[in-house]
Amino acid sequence: MEFKNAQTDDFDIAFEFIKKLWSYNTYDKIQIQEVYNKVIKNPDSFFFFLLEDGKYKGMCHGDYFDTFWMSGQTCYISSLYVSDDERCKGYGTKLLNHAKELAKLRSCNALILDSGLPRLSAHKFYENYGFEKSCYGFEMILD
Repeated sequence: MEFKNAQTDDFDIAFEFIKKLWSYNTYDKIQIQEVYNKVIKNPDSFFFFLLEDGKYKGMCHGDYFDTFWMSGQTCYISSLYVSDDERCKGYGTKLLNHAKELAKLRSCNALILDSGLPRLSAHKFYENYGFEKSCYGFEMILD
């Protein structure tokens, strides 16, 4: 098993994961690629894959930022995905463990994430991992 930091030439793999994570969304591949390239170059972001035997099993993306709520540096995991046929094999835990280690290296006070309301099995996984429900998430799409 290995963790691979996302590179420019990994975009097609990342894009397939992203489309599956939010299957209810529509994506402009060019626009997503622009975002992806910004993310992988940003020192306050991370994007990595979990590989085993040369196969991509999952991916994780997050950002570091300062917040009054957590009194300092916080790590927000915005994307965590394990391939459908690879779930319940420990890969999600391995992805979160690696993200947690990266956050500790940055002296983060907390690891936070949100999860779509319909993703009940993901919620159970996060709670079993040790996350606690702490808020409702809201969004507003800007025209």
